[in-house]
Amino acid sequence: MDRLAKEKKQGNLSRRIIETKGIVQGVGFRPFIFQIAKRYSLHGWVLNTSGGVLIEVEGEEESLQAFLDDLTMQLPPLAKIDNISVVEAEATGYQDFRIRQSKSQPGEYVSISPDVGTCVDCQLELMDINNHRYGYAFINCTNCGPRFSIINDIPYDRQYTSMQPFQMCDTCAQEYQEPSDRRFHAQPNACAQCGPLLTFIAGEPLQVINGDAIKQTVHALREGKIVAVKGLGGFHLACAAANEAAVAQLRQRKHRYGKALAVMMRDLEQVVRYCELSATEEKLLVSPRRPIVILKQQQGVKLAPSVTQGLPTLGVMLPYTPLHFLLLASYQHPLVMTSGNISEEPLVSSNEEALEKLSGIADCFLMHNRDIINKIDDSVTRIIAGREAVIRRARGYAPEPMLLPEQLPEILSCGPEQKNTFCLTRDRHAFVSQHIGDLDNLPTLEYYERMIAFYKHIFRINPLIVAHDLHPAYLSTQYAQSIGNVQLIGVQHHHAHIVSCMLENGITGQVIGIACDGTGYGLDGNLWGGEFLLVDYRSFARLGHFKYVRMPGGEKAIKKPYRMAYGYLYSLFGKEASAFQKYIETIDAQERLLMEQQMDKQLNAPLTSSCARLFDAVSALINIARHVRYEGEAAIRLESIIDEHVSDYYNFDLQEHILDPAPILKGIYKDLLSNVAPSIIAAKFHNTLINALTMVCQEISSHTGVKKICLSGGVFQNAYLLQGLVKQLTKQGLEVFWQQKVPANDGGISLGQVMIAHYNTKL
Repeated sequence: MDRLAKEKKQGNLSRRIIETKGIVQGVGFRPFIFQIAKRYSLHGWVLNTSGGVLIEVEGEEESLQAFLDDLTMQLPPLAKIDNISVVEAEATGYQDFRIRQSKSQPGEYVSISPDVGTCVDCQLELMDINNHRYGYAFINCTNCGPRFSIINDIPYDRQYTSMQPFQMCDTCAQEYQEPSDRRFHAQPNACAQCGPLLTFIAGEPLQVINGDAIKQTVHALREGKIVAVKGLGGFHLACAAANEAAVAQLRQRKHRYGKALAVMMRDLEQVVRYCELSATEEKLLVSPRRPIVILKQQQGVKLAPSVTQGLPTLGVMLPYTPLHFLLLASYQHPLVMTSGNISEEPLVSSNEEALEKLSGIADCFLMHNRDIINKIDDSVTRIIAGREAVIRRARGYAPEPMLLPEQLPEILSCGPEQKNTFCLTRDRHAFVSQHIGDLDNLPTLEYYERMIAFYKHIFRINPLIVAHDLHPAYLSTQYAQSIGNVQLIGVQHHHAHIVSCMLENGITGQVIGIACDGTGYGLDGNLWGGEFLLVDYRSFARLGHFKYVRMPGGEKAIKKPYRMAYGYLYSLFGKEASAFQKYIETIDAQERLLMEQQMDKQLNAPLTSSCARLFDAVSALINIARHVRYEGEAAIRLESIIDEHVSDYYNFDLQEHILDPAPILKGIYKDLLSNVAPSIIAAKFHNTLINALTMVCQEISSHTGVKKICLSGGVFQNAYLLQGLVKQLTKQGLEVFWQQKVPANDGGISLGQVMIAHYNTKL
């Protein structure tokens, strides 16, 4: 073609410069672009940058428009575009379409895909005896596999992951370089010839690799052994879920005496043998996120009693790595798969650490030689009121950012003390961390500090504003105060709860906030936890609360709910508490006297308005949970016994938005004396709270004209309470919002903290 003909042809073409931001790396986005460019005979290039994916494409106008339509409407399964910019330009005469080498850009950042479960295509290849990856425990492609857990920098290229030491064989390299292949630029791509290997260790003499490692693991499980299994984001401790002796031994060795244990099941067919399963729950179980889903157990089909400790629910997950699929395909029965750690410490993630820390728990180890750079626990979720409600946000969810309603400066929020997450913001992205845990031991605090440093590095964030909880004793508060040259902003605990709910539901303006949880530091120095608030992003007004009572012994009253029950009776009724004689006689007389002295003299007996502490008191009063082994156990057990056919409720006293539970406790005690079943009392108590909270919202709404209600705090992980309250409030013409994407418990507080800090920044 001569020069004039070329110029004429080029004159009919135009070019688009396209920049996309979001989860667009490591998810098959560039080959997707390559394929649609070829489909419409377009020329140009695509490459990864430190800020996203950059595309230049040119061709006829009609083809360019079709390309843009497909780009936004037919994304790969794991890709997510948060922002796209398109600039028109003159054609330059590209002769083909290419995928160019990644381009690093100082200061830019890109969202990182969470780790995702093995896709169906890889599952089929894994079990196909004719496939060269048959039985290979690390099979993956651009649609599945490790992401966040193996990355140490951006852009998401192999040299910035823990796959860097593994040099691809010719077969894998060919797949990796072919844009039409499912494994094009799948950074963890490997096979048995060139990739990570399994190792089974049971004492010094026995060490086997790959397929034999699976066989030895299954043999150990059948013998009742406890196996430490290295997974995607850390180690699990596994044992046969039907073997009571093995499960009980696991609890004893791990010092986990109360909480239910999660179970991994082979497939959906096995799940429905043990649990009731709705279509929504099924969809969640098989989703790429592969969380632990809290399900209701089937009647009569039980695992070892020590798995759930008498609760009617069971935390279930399906296999999400090739290793899990191979293990469950061979073992075939449900396995306990609980976090590989000593209780309350962070997850163990390295082979050396596992052999050191888990050797007193595990009888043997199933390990591999692909390093876990960022440890991350399993996510926990359940369906409440027909929607997913995340309880623990970790693998499969983090670090996917929350999209904010407006652009924020770079802010760090340090989160709470328990169920800690932190949050960092940049532009309209809020990066809420994975579940860190309770900051009450040095290993967890060190993990917390290390992850903050990593998030700041990977997302190129240098915050000059730092938000923290008002509680001066929280280690997260003390960490914030240790940072120099930043603006510190204290945020009230329950304000953060409600704003977190507002943000994930896209609400601006004012809302009525009902915050119900354990304890949070109040503006008056007391421990709040049953709060009726008028809230916006900047500030809040406390319009009412649960009536204050004293907590005899402080923290001791949380661990011993029978003390909390006595705190309620003595605070509300004084000497007339003797009317509750049948209950009072269950407490040692000397201990009662000590508690009375603490409350009278206001020594180690703080005032609280906590709704969760009322649950504790009721649980102790009806002898469901006089002692607890983990936070929230009393409330969980109270919810678990509810007779859902009961619609009755107790009287309550609501004066000027102050909820006095005295009539509730009197009604419960009267029922106790009449030998009313605990299941009926539990139902009536929950129904009473639903009615009382509905009345509060109605009164505040009528006075303020605000119709939007936000519910937050750990108490609202109670499915019966939340569903009932949503139903009642909706009947009254109010618009109700609750949390699904971040936990309603303290794990969601860091999200609220960043927005409140932004609105209170000194300019």
